[in-house]
Amino acid sequence: MKSVGASLPGLESSGLPEDAIEVGRILDAWGVKGWVKILPHSASSEALFSSGRWFLQPPEAKHRPGFNAFSGTVVLPVSESKVHSGSVVAKFEGIDDRTPAEALRGARIFMPRSSFPKAGKDEYYWVDLLGLNVVNREGVALGCVRDLMATGPNSVLCVEYIDGEQTLERMIPFVAAYVDGVDIPAGTITVDWQPDY
Repeated sequence: MKSVGASLPGLESSGLPEDAIEVGRILDAWGVKGWVKILPHSASSEALFSSGRWFLQPPEAKHRPGFNAFSGTVVLPVSESKVHSGSVVAKFEGIDDRTPAEALRGARIFMPRSSFPKAGKDEYYWVDLLGLNVVNREGVALGCVRDLMATGPNSVLCVEYIDGEQTLERMIPFVAAYVDGVDIPAGTITVDWQPDY
């Protein structure tokens, strides 16, 4: 194992898997025994619990001031991860006190898509919905899913479309009342929605 940073035991240089998906980032140290608090990118954090090894990259530029824990991509074994008081916290092998945990603040967390647990019936990972074309029951193209937004009880599809020379966005609730079906292999979501809504 190649260590990357004297104060951070356990880090090993790595490449990102081809199917790597960014699933969150490290917010800060949590407690004094080497735990970290995680900001997941999805309202559902099952993907974070599905792998015993997390791939980390340094933060984006806006979160980077003072970050020098490592460069490039590293892999770190996770000894435990759990939900605690509505947040996700994790403990890495070899990181046993607060100082090295603090050094990871801002690091981006990636996992291979192939390690995600299988979604249940009528359940989808957000990453699988991005890029799908949205059409209504009449076959009218409404745009392409560019993002999803959690609004508490349900999620909302952020659908980008072109109107003349402008790029605009539709917000369609991702609930059974409006979504007739999702066909990931065909790349489409069928909705009960009109272009002028």
